[in-house]
Amino acid sequence: MSTRPTAVLATGLAALLLAACSGGGGAAGTAARSPGGPEPVRATPTPTPLPTGPYVALGDSYTSGLKIAPQVGEPRGCARSAVNYPSLVAKALGLADDRFKDVSCSGARTGDLTGSQETDGGGVNPPQLDALSPATRLVTVGIGGNDAGFMEVVGECAKENLADVVKSLIGSGRAPAPCKDHYASAGGAADQVQRKVDTAGERLGQVLQEVKRRSPQARVYVVGYPVLLPADPASCVPVLGRALAAADLGFIAEKEQQLNAMLKRRAETAGAVFVDAAAPSAGHDMCAGEAARWVEPPFPAPGLAAIHPNARGQEGVAAAVLKAVRG
Repeated sequence: MSTRPTAVLATGLAALLLAACSGGGGAAGTAARSPGGPEPVRATPTPTPLPTGPYVALGDSYTSGLKIAPQVGEPRGCARSAVNYPSLVAKALGLADDRFKDVSCSGARTGDLTGSQETDGGGVNPPQLDALSPATRLVTVGIGGNDAGFMEVVGECAKENLADVVKSLIGSGRAPAPCKDHYASAGGAADQVQRKVDTAGERLGQVLQEVKRRSPQARVYVVGYPVLLPADPASCVPVLGRALAAADLGFIAEKEQQLNAMLKRRAETAGAVFVDAAAPSAGHDMCAGEAARWVEPPFPAPGLAAIHPNARGQEGVAAAVLKAVRG
């Protein structure tokens, strides 16, 4: 956690003592001063020391750095990059190799934190939480998107819009939001995507409790997802064309906002710190120019993963995590 009870207690006692010494006059924390006397002595809050490790990084492909070179570690199917945000955070904190362990894995769901994961690229990743110990002092958790089926939502939207284009060719016209309509009809009165997000939140809450049980002295940070789409869907036309209806682009953006909102709530409930990756990534979505984007579009730059962060995206998220840790 970012604030330790002992530090809060010490700061509070210092403030009370200074107030008593000033005789109750003036602002709390300011010593009495006679005319022409020395400058008053003011209390300086003791900064929270930076964690020196051990640091354990948990998460999915947005954490592992899918297809970002160089790919390192075992199993290879986890697709961990040596320049993903956990590695950049560890380097910035000056942590030696034996003080940092990245067990994130592409395709991971919350269940893969407590159970072994068969990877698509071959190999088995042990339960990620097994990397924790009572000695752990820093934990980052970047997970939940796969539980919520977020990539499936993106794929379903692409499929529904393609089917709608085909229908329009035979004269039926384009629907304003075929993907949104599909989910509304399939889910009945309730939003089935939101139900998946809520279920993912319940699982994440259990994971965070287990993290605290295994590493009670660790400062825990839940890392959100960077934005995929801009506020104005029309700006995506040069990148995505008109294959996806503007209303459906807005639908996808809304679902991602719901996912990040859930992560924030669960982090706060568990006493962890939420790291907002959406705000700093605004303007760096997959529809931004190649030099500006943090997330690759459906047709990515050579060698990179579609709809996943690139190296700039990992650097941006690392900066957000470091700001939270140092704050």
